Amino acid sequence: MAASHDVGETKRKGWRYAAKRSWRRHWQLYLLILVPLAYFAVFKYLPMINAVIAFKDYNVVAGVWGSPWVGLKHFNNFFANPVFWQLIGNTFTLSAYYILASFPIPIILALALNEVRLRAFRQTVQLVTYAPYFISTVVIVSMTILILSPRIGLVGDVFGFFGVPAVDFLVRADYFRHVYVWSDIWQTAGYSAVIYIAALASIDPALYEAAKMDGASRIQKIIHVDIPGIMPTAIIILILGVGNIMQVGFEKAFLLQNPLNLSQSEIISTYVYKTGLLNANFSLATAINLFNAVINLVLLVTVNAIAKRVTGRSLW
Repeated sequence: MAASHDVGETKRKGWRYAAKRSWRRHWQLYLLILVPLAYFAVFKYLPMINAVIAFKDYNVVAGVWGSPWVGLKHFNNFFANPVFWQLIGNTFTLSAYYILASFPIPIILALALNEVRLRAFRQTVQLVTYAPYFISTVVIVSMTILILSPRIGLVGDVFGFFGVPAVDFLVRADYFRHVYVWSDIWQTAGYSAVIYIAALASIDPALYEAAKMDGASRIQKIIHVDIPGIMPTAIIILILGVGNIMQVGFEKAFLLQNPLNLSQSEIISTYVYKTGLLNANFSLATAINLFNAVINLVLLVTVNAIAKRVTGRSLW
């Protein structure tokens, strides 16, 4: 017993000595780390405490801790709400559609740009595809509405030129997901491709030399060198995407939403906004968002475990 106690005390002293030594050598770096740590503590972790109002009948006058406890009342109300399954279905379908459609496009774009030998052309394409990422969501939605307008939009003019009746894509519920997803892909594909271009740049040039010596064609080089080289990055991005599958962007969905497409455009984030801010039911809105966060966490852990078992790659 005494021997084990002495060993433990020795380890603790060694750890303290190593910590002091590291602080003396790198105290400037530790001071720099304090700024982001303070940011996350103040703006990310401390607000989590207020999630307790999901289990209370929150009253602004009584405050967070003065409001009465109601347990799982608000969760039960949400589960019993007739729109519960519609919200879950719309959110999951829209996000899954976006992941499936957007995941391969930046990879294809990065692989294509990697094969272009004319530097000026490659840089021009990168600029054209990357620039929309810096346009605000409000402007993107305004452009989408103007382009798809059946009376003054470009699409309506093209339909009229060919004698086809114009379709109002913005008021048809069955077109909402297509408009949302493909406008978002146009905005973010170039930015997402940059990650894969960086991954391609890190591939060992010896692999390309070996492929060339073996007489591999461009397609074979892409299949056997480029794709395996970017696969770890692609898997991580896919895991993160699936982990956020229930966290569809609020701004674009809300701005494209109207009473005629509400059956497919009403998702969890827009419903939380209307419930919490417009109707001032803060407890119910917090309960819905907390439930959504738990689903995302479960999906993230599950997909990460599957990816680790199948490919050997994971977040942790």
